[in-house]
Amino acid sequence: MIDDVVQTPKPSLADLLFVIFLRIVALACLWLGLQFWGLLVGIGGDGLGRFDLMTVPWRIAACGLAVVLPVAGVGLWMTVSWGPVIWIIAASGQILMHGLWPNIFGHNPLIIGFHLIVAVVFITFRFVILLERRRRAA
Repeated sequence: MIDDVVQTPKPSLADLLFVIFLRIVALACLWLGLQFWGLLVGIGGDGLGRFDLMTVPWRIAACGLAVVLPVAGVGLWMTVSWGPVIWIIAASGQILMHGLWPNIFGHNPLIIGFHLIVAVVFITFRFVILLERRRRAA
């Protein structure tokens, strides 16, 4: 009976660092989501960013990101498969906002750079983990 138990392999250093990376990004997503909530209720920006004072594009973007960013943060923190998917949706939205439509949303190279760096590091981690798993299997 005991022989039927499946042994899971010990996580590698790359696996552990990947989880730490995901949790750092999760905290950043939660922080960004809280900033959007603060903007919507008038806490940030000297109250000038309240929902009733926003333009329609900002209303749509701020409401969407105020919901999607914390959900992405929770998914990344739990290291579940849907976390990065939701993060990609939020990151794509912010990159489009500040990269493609800067005349509406303003130019924010910091947020664009953050999301692009996170994407490159994420892909690098996944590639390294894939190579490690292939090496273990061989």
